[in-house]
Amino acid sequence: MCQGGDSLWRAQGQSASFGLCGLCWRDIWTKKKERPMRVDLGARAGQNRRMKQGLPYVPDGRVIGLLGGSFDPAHKGHVHITREALKRFGLDEVWWLVSPGNPLKAEGPAPMAARLARARDVMQHPRVKISDFEQRAGTRYTAETLRALMAVYPKVRFVWLMGADNLAQFDQWRDWRWIMEHVPVGVLARPEERLRARGATAADIYRGFRLQSRESHALGQSVAPAWCFVNVPMRDISSSDIRARGAWLRLFAS
Repeated sequence: MCQGGDSLWRAQGQSASFGLCGLCWRDIWTKKKERPMRVDLGARAGQNRRMKQGLPYVPDGRVIGLLGGSFDPAHKGHVHITREALKRFGLDEVWWLVSPGNPLKAEGPAPMAARLARARDVMQHPRVKISDFEQRAGTRYTAETLRALMAVYPKVRFVWLMGADNLAQFDQWRDWRWIMEHVPVGVLARPEERLRARGATAADIYRGFRLQSRESHALGQSVAPAWCFVNVPMRDISSSDIRARGAWLRLFAS
């Protein structure tokens, strides 16, 4: 599902395309025994206060969808799926979590400031916010990011957004079960990707917690574990295609 999404990185430094920026290179957790991460919320109180500086005020009970990725660069495909997520999953807002660069790759993404500026330029919507929270919080894995956000906003409801290709390999993410058990997950995909997603390990293990597409609007108010798969026609555009054409990268050539 790389159309309408980014080409991000795996932990081995290999390129991995995916559709909704939901998979960060940091989340692939292969060939190692998964160990749950622990967070000392008391020790992180000061850090939470620092992270919250510059972050938006969010009323208690707000439902926020999280779309993570490099956004290198952001484009109309990201805008399209964000608008669909707002409509389909009962979200009050969507936050784009623009990830830092990958230290395992010789050539990283464009500078963070440029990617943030581009994202804010293409995604102009009163219910969508562009955030560098991961860089601010110093998190490396999606589960870490979610824990940090939940510590800063303990009374806000978060929904993780991903593509069908992410779901197919979700069981390789670090602490993926923790993610499923603590936040609802919204999966958006092209109709032809439905079969592949249904065969995913995560989909099989949590099949009893799946909401039907006709119930998708209830996802934001659902108690985890809960997930929903909806078909969304995608735009024929990707960040990797834009980079291949060279215009985006030429902006940062020395």
